[in-house]
Amino acid sequence: SLVVLFGATAGAYGAKLGSDERELILLVWQVVDLHGKKVGTLHKSLVKADNLDLSDQCREVSGLTPEGLGKAEPLDRVLQQFSQLVSSDLKVLGRSSYTLCSDGQLLIRQVLHPETSKKNFLLSDCFYSFYDLRKEFHTCYPSSAAVKDQTIKTMAEYLGLGTDEAEEDFGVWQVKTMVAIIFSMLSEGCNHVFTEPETVKYKYETGPCSKSETVDSETVIRARGLPWQSSDQDIARFFKGLNIAKGGVALCLNSQGRRNGEALVRFVNSEQRDLALERHKHHMGSRYIEVYKATGEEFLKIAGGTSNEVAQFLSKENQVIIRMRGLPFTATQEDVLGFLGPECPVTGGKEGLLFVKYPDGRPTGDAFVLFSCEEYAQNALKKHKEILGKRYIELFRSTAAEVQQVLNRYMSTPLIPTLPTPIIPVIPPPYTIATGSIRDCVRLRGLPYTAGIDDILEFMGDATGDIKPHGVHMVLNQQGRPSGDAFIQMKSADKAFMVAQKCHKKMMKDRYVEVFQCSGEEMNFVLMGGTLNRSGLSPPPCKLPCLSPPAYAAFQTAAVIPAEAAALYQPQALLPTTRTPQASAAAPPTVTYYPAQAAQLYMNYTAYYPSPPVSPTTVGYLAAPPGAVAAAATATHTPILPQPGALVRMQGLPYNTGMKEILSFFQGYQYAPDDYNGLIQLSDQARSVLQAPKEWVCL
Repeated sequence: SLVVLFGATAGAYGAKLGSDERELILLVWQVVDLHGKKVGTLHKSLVKADNLDLSDQCREVSGLTPEGLGKAEPLDRVLQQFSQLVSSDLKVLGRSSYTLCSDGQLLIRQVLHPETSKKNFLLSDCFYSFYDLRKEFHTCYPSSAAVKDQTIKTMAEYLGLGTDEAEEDFGVWQVKTMVAIIFSMLSEGCNHVFTEPETVKYKYETGPCSKSETVDSETVIRARGLPWQSSDQDIARFFKGLNIAKGGVALCLNSQGRRNGEALVRFVNSEQRDLALERHKHHMGSRYIEVYKATGEEFLKIAGGTSNEVAQFLSKENQVIIRMRGLPFTATQEDVLGFLGPECPVTGGKEGLLFVKYPDGRPTGDAFVLFSCEEYAQNALKKHKEILGKRYIELFRSTAAEVQQVLNRYMSTPLIPTLPTPIIPVIPPPYTIATGSIRDCVRLRGLPYTAGIDDILEFMGDATGDIKPHGVHMVLNQQGRPSGDAFIQMKSADKAFMVAQKCHKKMMKDRYVEVFQCSGEEMNFVLMGGTLNRSGLSPPPCKLPCLSPPAYAAFQTAAVIPAEAAALYQPQALLPTTRTPQASAAAPPTVTYYPAQAAQLYMNYTAYYPSPPVSPTTVGYLAAPPGAVAAAATATHTPILPQPGALVRMQGLPYNTGMKEILSFFQGYQYAPDDYNGLIQLSDQARSVLQAPKEWVCL
């Protein structure tokens, strides 16, 4: 048997039914016995909506009024009556089972399922399987109009059914006409058989996705504006009624590994994707969600993975995934299982844990955990921000796609795995940040954040003439903004003492500025993150051995950069290397060599960054005088790159930005092939580096 079903909402009608999130206000149905070609009683039921403000189109087409709807039953009661009346009619006809049949898919997929999901009550099983009369009609009559262009009226006209819509109540005519169409399809000339109903998935299935898969771009959408705490199940609930592919929800992460409010969703076919696009600006809680088309390539970039370890971890189906963040680096599987406790057992014990690590095996502090049911996952989420060791642990719902995305981010291989071997001398600039114990520097503390070099020079007054060339160093914080500190190199210790006495607590704009005498060594310590005050000198964090992870070597004291890339550096753009006075005295005065054995650039932890030093006679950031550089290059027979355009500086980078992100940021900028070939003697391998995109300049 079939139960022919028709409905209407308080908003749009026809092809836009359900696209405006308006509630159901009318249900009309009738049972059809396909074998006996009999029909049951036709039933019409009004539905009381929470919002009785009817659209103009609804009033015009249906003839319903808010007053009439106000006396109706709510949707849950109407659906109960529907089940009872259908069962009664089936008994009369001598039948026991039935399948719904509707005009298209909108009533079932876009109205009933989303509305009942929002109102938190379940639909009976009969609403998860139905026949689409338009598709069945086109199968029976292939010469008729395309499925998307079919309506009840066009199907009736194609069959020559003489029904007058004006003679019947709204909804009644539609159901009677649909029944007449079905009987025509069952006639001897057609003998149509209803065999393949449409199905609605009961729940979203999680699962892994491989980068080798082929994803049809016509099945993918991008959802934007999601609450940051939303999970894949929340997104599946937003698209309730539509069939999402297995593992088809991929939450997008930002550069810090946190969710950015976007997700890519893959549906089983393009028809489902098109219906999903109609939910543009529908609401998830109090937020409206934007829905746009996306590509299969974008989905694979987020959700695809190649790791066998991840594939094995995600091979256990229908598991709830929880992400743990902030784990101590020394945490073991036993520690995590003990933290979760017996009230939330992990699926498979240790096999249900996946620690996220860097390519060299170092832990990142993240882990993913599998739970067999929602109850265990909820118990685990109650431990959010509880303490493990000396750290509080954050717990969030996660997805298979997020597991892949996080692992892809941390386990990605370097873009430049090997480096050329030759050692290239780098010419230092004619000025350096002095080191040593001579107290010929002053520190300015408490500067207004808007203060510039010109303000400092005005503040110094007559002492400006005693500043060394390029001796003013503004100190920037980790965001690249002024920290309120500056260092000035004076020509002698006496000059520094006089300035400290004269300018201490002198006003600059609306703030008083503290001025202290210090040495070059103390200045370097502060620039590297140490503290200098009346209590003495505290070393920077990079000099504290306790900050080095126990399994790794301590930070190196010198910057190590690729040899070919070293030719692009001007050392004043890097932090000054901290040296002892003896080491400084022994260092070669004109040439610094950067060994090429290491494949990465190692920099000490810094709390502050010095800006490029400037001359007291010039305001702004200055490069080394071209004449001085040319002279130094001639003296050592070392060709170098010209100054203009050879170096760019980037500010405001995320703290965890790596080489890969910077390379991607500058993608598309190319050097002209002949720009530098005549300036530096390089191997073919090195020359190919310099002809690569401009991102090398930023290293």
